[in-house]
Amino acid sequence: MLPLLTAQQIREADAYTIAHEPISSVNLMERASKAFVSWFVNHFPDKRDTISVYCGTGNNGGDGLAIARLLFEHDYRRINVKIARYTARSTADFDVNLQRLQAMQIPLIELSESETLPQENADILIDALLGSGLNKPLDGSFRALVDHLNSLSKCVVAVDVPTGFYTDGEVELEGAALKSNLVITFQQAKINFLLPESGAYINCWEAVNIGLDTEFISSLQSPYQMVEDKDIHGILKPRTRFSHKGTFGHSLIIAGQAKTMGAALLSSSACVYAGAGLTTACVPEAGLTALNSYQAEVMAIVRNEYQLPDLELEKFKAIAIGPGLGTGDDALALLQHVITDYQKPLVIDADGLNLLAGNTILVNQLPAKSIITPHMKEFDRLFGHHTSWWQRLQTMWQKASELNIYIVLKNSYTITGTPEGQLYFNSSSNAAMAVGGMGDVLTGVITALLAQGYSPLEACLAGVYLHGRAGDELALPDKLNVVLPGQVAARVPATMAKLTQK
Repeated sequence: MLPLLTAQQIREADAYTIAHEPISSVNLMERASKAFVSWFVNHFPDKRDTISVYCGTGNNGGDGLAIARLLFEHDYRRINVKIARYTARSTADFDVNLQRLQAMQIPLIELSESETLPQENADILIDALLGSGLNKPLDGSFRALVDHLNSLSKCVVAVDVPTGFYTDGEVELEGAALKSNLVITFQQAKINFLLPESGAYINCWEAVNIGLDTEFISSLQSPYQMVEDKDIHGILKPRTRFSHKGTFGHSLIIAGQAKTMGAALLSSSACVYAGAGLTTACVPEAGLTALNSYQAEVMAIVRNEYQLPDLELEKFKAIAIGPGLGTGDDALALLQHVITDYQKPLVIDADGLNLLAGNTILVNQLPAKSIITPHMKEFDRLFGHHTSWWQRLQTMWQKASELNIYIVLKNSYTITGTPEGQLYFNSSSNAAMAVGGMGDVLTGVITALLAQGYSPLEACLAGVYLHGRAGDELALPDKLNVVLPGQVAARVPATMAKLTQK
């Protein structure tokens, strides 16, 4: 896992590296700037582009000065620097880099609070005004400058973090931040880059290694973690030669109504593709023909709306309930039955979550280590209105621990909250997967992994990653712009095979 750090922890990691490598702070700044420039020159190779580097007078501005000098040394000669002198203070490392820059033939302009906003004709703006230490909304001259630059619709590349954007904590929705086409960030993604509010300010980001002490970073024991390919490789187990269908468990998917059978088909199909030894779908009689036609490998238990089906819950290794189930009295009775009589972790999604939201007593009766998989609106129906994603993270912490469950909160970087207080961000998936039914497939994948004997945490982390990785493989730049849920389900076996290879 890659630990994700708060702004304070990033400062601690900088200080520890400086003291124990050892390396001077200005040389660490030089190393970071070289890492930025290395990535920049490979992706902006046209040296005819004009570049304006906007610098504050703190360490982020010092990075900007070093970057301007290094780009000049790489023959980017159409470059200029604009320093926002909106305070009398400057850091020592900024001053050192300013002296180095002044020895070169790079045009430099200092902006004061009393001056009008600068004209700007450059093709690319490099944003090194304010960095990760910002802890209050922009105002005054900085806000005016940011608003002005945003109005120009230029290509903006931010150094470490866009000016005005918080690296952690609640994003000020009414605040100003410089909108960036690209952020080249140091060492690792900042936590707020992975939350949907960042989409208004950051088109994409790239993390460059600047050599901070990784052992110290791990020792900080951050509750925020990024799940990587190697983590899933360590979780998944290859199938051994004498395995049989009983080895991989029997799953039950309780889903679908006559008009919402698609959800039942997708979730049960994904369960088969993700490796459950046996998969049974509990569906209405009206959906039986569709099930048999769509996925012959799925067995069926037929139910009607007037009586509970005989499910023999104890024979199933894993049970999921909710996709397309509806929220009528019959669906509620079925959910109550399963929560009361099944003693193993459940997977609850979609209408199952909507039923829980209207029946809070059932929420407190969920079997230990159960998994719920809400999207944002379902999460808020369950746990109350939130005005930011940071608030939702705090609620996940509280509720996962309080209820002793796993919460899989779906978004671009789907987050798994655990009873132990960890929040795991997924690193796979893409915008081509933004199609209805994708969550039903995820439910089936997680359920299949539970049936195969993976722990609830492993099923969450591996299920979410596999789901996204399968979509990534389908949506490569030369392949599909839109990926359908059924395609993702069918891709999962190949994705699992890659990740289980030694």
